[in-house]
Amino acid sequence: MYVRVARFEGLDLDHIDEQVAERKRQMEAARSGNLPDGAPPQVRTLAESVTRVMELVDRANGTGLTMVFTETEDDMRRADAALNEMSPEPSEGSRASVDTFEVALQVDMS
Repeated sequence: MYVRVARFEGLDLDHIDEQVAERKRQMEAARSGNLPDGAPPQVRTLAESVTRVMELVDRANGTGLTMVFTETEDDMRRADAALNEMSPEPSEGSRASVDTFEVALQVDMS
């Protein structure tokens, strides 16, 4: 498994909950195969290659992390390329850094 971690700064905290809800709606549509006609090719690539997404928000500092998981290294390259072609809206802050990792350990402690 692989993960792409993007760090964002300058989040608009007045709208963060709305933005997260909208991204969740879009991801659920992609997961169910109900992408709207005319969806950008990057969104289709992400729907095909990504298995899990986590978004973390530090409201005190206006920063966030988006973690995108894939099963294979090839899927990670595809997802990374698609995400690099996309830019956050100004209210979603600016991308400060992007790193990709192989997941070496994953344990569910529940």
